Amino acid sequence: MQIDDDLQTKKFNMSLTRIFKSAEFMQPTEGYGEPIRSVITQSAEAVVVAWHVNPGQRIAAHVRPHGQDTWTVLSGTGEYQLEQNGRSQTISQGCVVVAPTGCVHGVFNDGSEPLIFISVVCPAEAGYELA
Repeated sequence: MQIDDDLQTKKFNMSLTRIFKSAEFMQPTEGYGEPIRSVITQSAEAVVVAWHVNPGQRIAAHVRPHGQDTWTVLSGTGEYQLEQNGRSQTISQGCVVVAPTGCVHGVFNDGSEPLIFISVVCPAEAGYELA
């Protein structure tokens, strides 16, 4: 029966963890290695990731060919790449940055403190291709 199925789905969804402390997922790195990507939660609809990008580190320019990537900057600054030609704009704490399907994006932390942000990729299978 459709009503029973809907009720079961609602009960299942209500039991899932829905509130996360981002600080619990931040993994600082030493030196100038690779940025750290920590998955907070993942479903078919989206992947939510905490990023820690040290000064001098870069997330290479890329596209999501089948979905959107939205970043919410919690702290730090960086040069956010907007186009294949390298055109960029400074992002900082409080910025919400949206890369619609197929748009080039990446970031270089040219600041003096870590760039920390949350990324939401929708859908989870949005794909990843270097630009």
